[in-house]
Amino acid sequence: MRNFDFYFDFGSPAAYLAFTQLNKLQAETGSTAVYKPMLLGGVFQATGNHSPATILAKGKYTFVDFSRFAARYAVPYHMNPHFPINTLMLMRGAVGLQRTAPEKFLSYCDAMFKAIWVDGLNMNDPAIVGKALSDKGFEPTALVALCGEQATKDTLKAITEEAVARGVFGAPTFFVGNEMFWGQDRMDWVREALN
Repeated sequence: MRNFDFYFDFGSPAAYLAFTQLNKLQAETGSTAVYKPMLLGGVFQATGNHSPATILAKGKYTFVDFSRFAARYAVPYHMNPHFPINTLMLMRGAVGLQRTAPEKFLSYCDAMFKAIWVDGLNMNDPAIVGKALSDKGFEPTALVALCGEQATKDTLKAITEEAVARGVFGAPTFFVGNEMFWGQDRMDWVREALN
């Protein structure tokens, strides 16, 4: 069985779309995803890259294209009116749970992606984040404490630095062995590499 690495940040609509297709990809290829929560802002800073949304024409087109892919995948998607979202605490929550309660990790990822890209919540607002977590059965106070642990901070930093060292410049990014594929629209190539 082959594994593939999936580098992602909740603030990326492309990462959300890819996330919705990972179960299908794993089932079709007999592979296993290795989830790599990273801080996309840190990747952008290290590589000099920027969100497509910072270029008016490209941003407008890209978000239309995401809607097309959502329709093709038959998944809900709405452009978040509060975009961009500062995902530092959200991504710390992901690595913290992955480190201490891995059985809760995927449900947390699903909840965060949906809060941003389906429900259009303002996840820059701590009160809204707390309610979104509570609604999905998470204890916000415990998660905030987990996010504040040095081991959590260090893990997110290490994964982000690892991503940059491997050539990652955006999200989502996949690796099959040492072969890199950027973007949810490259999943067919990931599938071919796994097969």
